[in-house]
Amino acid sequence: MTFIAIVDGAITTVALPSIARQFDLTTAALDGVVVVYPVCLAMTIPASAWLVERFGAKRVLLWALGAFLTSSLLCGTAPGLAELVGYRAIQGLTAGVLFPASAALLFATFDTADQVRISRYMIVPQQIAPAAAPILGGLLVDHLSWRWVFYVNLPVGIPVVVFGMLLLAEQRGRPGGRFDLTGLLLSAAGLGAAMFGICEGPNQGWSSAPVIAGLALGAVVLAAAVVFELRTTKPLLKLRLFTDRLFRDTNLINLVGLIPILGAMYLGPLFLQEAQGRTALESGTSTFPEAFGVLLTVQLASVLYARVGPRVIVGCGMAGVAVVLLLFSTCDENTGLWTFRAYMLFLGIAMGGVFMPTTVASLANIAKPDLAQASTLNTVVRQTGGALAPAAVTTALVLGTPTAAPAHPPIGAYQDAYLALAAIAAVTAVFAFTLPDAAARAAARTTTTVGGPAPAHAGHENVH
Repeated sequence: MTFIAIVDGAITTVALPSIARQFDLTTAALDGVVVVYPVCLAMTIPASAWLVERFGAKRVLLWALGAFLTSSLLCGTAPGLAELVGYRAIQGLTAGVLFPASAALLFATFDTADQVRISRYMIVPQQIAPAAAPILGGLLVDHLSWRWVFYVNLPVGIPVVVFGMLLLAEQRGRPGGRFDLTGLLLSAAGLGAAMFGICEGPNQGWSSAPVIAGLALGAVVLAAAVVFELRTTKPLLKLRLFTDRLFRDTNLINLVGLIPILGAMYLGPLFLQEAQGRTALESGTSTFPEAFGVLLTVQLASVLYARVGPRVIVGCGMAGVAVVLLLFSTCDENTGLWTFRAYMLFLGIAMGGVFMPTTVASLANIAKPDLAQASTLNTVVRQTGGALAPAAVTTALVLGTPTAAPAHPPIGAYQDAYLALAAIAAVTAVFAFTLPDAAARAAARTTTTVGGPAPAHAGHENVH
């Protein structure tokens, strides 16, 4: 299900030219088809923790996946642009529940040692999906039609629903208190407006009225949401969890660290296709080695996690990202594909030391009843970092392109963008080496050596 949701968020861009021809529109006019997905996804994330606590993770997960597949079918049958945007909105709304619900189910079921081991396998769809999406999308559009970028979810998703109904452990929800409607309205509106501004900033310009309005509205409403959630007794988003330093620091690493990591993934295809004039297929096959690098490192990181702790692993991983980005900054129009592929493999090797350790460590001090809330906050942070990455890259390219230059940025702009990402990665690496990971190492060692599961709330006395 993670694979499906991630692919769907990335694959649609490939189909835009074909959709434009179908509806006799320009590609720019289809911007809403892409932007509505992350905006609506951000709006429903805050409600996911309450839904999981009230109805149980399995039930919420299966209902959300069923609605996601239904909206995928509707997207494929859309007769016009308005209907397609509406169905994409439903996709985004349901995907916003899928990510935190699946994470809450995973972390509530397994102890720390099992979480580390399972991460070896969970990382596969998370890394293969964004790398495979452009290639899969191109094949479907070229040989079938744009509608199949949505239909393809069904043959994968339906067996997952059946599997979940039969084999996932049933989890009873508990009677929920008063639903925090004010918190939902404030957080959803704030996140939606901010996500719109971040996504549209590179397209419409950061000084355009809609972007400024979206960012300003998002900032004001989110500030109001924070104040309200901290004052209410049963908040929709339990922001007090950020008073735990380990939870706060790992999320800060995820927020800032995702900018250079995902920014490099976004910048690579642009460099190959725009700066070097490569084909889409050459671009897809050249960025794909990153996934193999991540899979390789995750196996090693899962073995070392209990021994050396997440601080060393994450710090070295982010430092490696910075070094590889410096290598990318030396690429020019004469750089060969195999050199670029080698750099992408190195990037994946470095990235593999960041994702799993930060996610597992972030929950080391969290009490089991708060896991759904913590997973929701983790998802909010990752989605925000994911949206900031392409915005940062596009802004760097625009700043590096002379006013009198052609439509496409020069090679120097791409090199400067890689240098900017390297600087962000280096700062994040320094911060990562200050991570207080004693509780995370203790939880991993306990579950590994004692032979029984350690309580998921180990160390939760530090949460205020």
